[in-house]
Formats: sequence, structure tokens, C-alpha cells
Amino acid sequence: MNIFVGSLPYRYQEGDLSALFSNYGEVTTARIIKDRATGRSKGYGFVEMPDDQAAQRAITELNGSEVMGRTIVVNVAQERAPREGGNHRGGYGDR
Repeated sequence: MNIFVGSLPYRYQEGDLSALFSNYGEVTTARIIKDRATGRSKGYGFVEMPDDQAAQRAITELNGSEVMGRTIVVNVAQERAPREGGNHRGGYGDR
């Protein structure tokens, strides 16, 4: 199961995120999303756990918990919907 984790402290590392969730079961991956330009954390990440029951328990118990003084948000990650109409990077648009 892919899990979204939001409101993370900016100094939180991927190893910290993995360790937090490994208390509930096996963690396949733990990623913190970073700004491309600066390389700094954007304050959210994703954790993948192969056991759905363990993942659901982690979500239930960690959502609303405090990490380094911040209340984190933990829920099932939603698949990103594809953009309609192709590439929208500016320009003149459809005429």
C-alpha cells in the first residue's frame, strides 16, 4: 500500500520516515519529496508497505500524531489524475 505523509518537519530524513513506519511492519520504500531547484524537503513524502493490514494500522495510529513538534497527516495515497489535453506549459494555447 502506498501511504501519503504530510506536514513533515523540513529536517526530517528518509531514514527517519522509514524507521517511523517500520514500527508497524516492513517498509519497501520511504521517500521525502524535495524541491527540484533547492533540493530542500517540501514537507511531505510517501511510504510503501507490502502488508495492507500493517499499513492500515500505521495510518490509523500515526495520523494526527506529533513528529518533532509537528502534527503529521497520514492517509492512503491517491493516484494522481492524468492531465487532460496534454502538455499545458503556457504559450498561446488552443486557438
